Amino acid sequence: MVAERSERTAARAFFTPRADAWEARFAADGPRYAEAVARMDLRRGQTVLDLGCGSGRALPALRAQVGDDGTVLGMDVTTAMLKAAVREGRERQAGLLVADCSQLPLPEGAVDGIFSAGLLDHLPDPAAAVREWARVTGPGGILLLFHPSGRAERAARHGRPLSPDDPLGEPNLWPVLEAGGWRLDCYEDADEHFLARAVRI
Repeated sequence: MVAERSERTAARAFFTPRADAWEARFAADGPRYAEAVARMDLRRGQTVLDLGCGSGRALPALRAQVGDDGTVLGMDVTTAMLKAAVREGRERQAGLLVADCSQLPLPEGAVDGIFSAGLLDHLPDPAAAVREWARVTGPGGILLLFHPSGRAERAARHGRPLSPDDPLGEPNLWPVLEAGGWRLDCYEDADEHFLARAVRI
């Protein structure tokens, strides 16, 4: 519990002062988010959750996939990021909620898909997180982990080598997903993006 509170505090401390400029800084990533969302193969009328939604870059594409009769939820632990999403008008595409991604305020099997960009490898306990995500996802539901740059490019950008312990490395990720109730069915770690798609068992 202490580690989780510390992680939430650290996330808010990092993202709050950056929230106002976040959308402008990463606006060019929008098409790549839409391409990633398309890989979820969602259907009209389904319910989808964007975990760690930030300024809501994926929300328009998620809404387009599930249609007006579907449900889109965007959750983030940082209030300032959700305010940035509102400034972009994205509350018209999704319900926005401040929430901890490791303790979701949703019943079992409530969603058909989860989209999450750049979140899992920043959590103190990825295994516990994916178990919680499986709890709220119905059988056959989709989890899509995404980042608009690959692992090696991000490591280089931060001036560090790519660690063999990286939780997004395929040998580390697939057993965590499997133990958490997911089957990894696609893994791509290219220069221009990272994408892992898993199905709820």
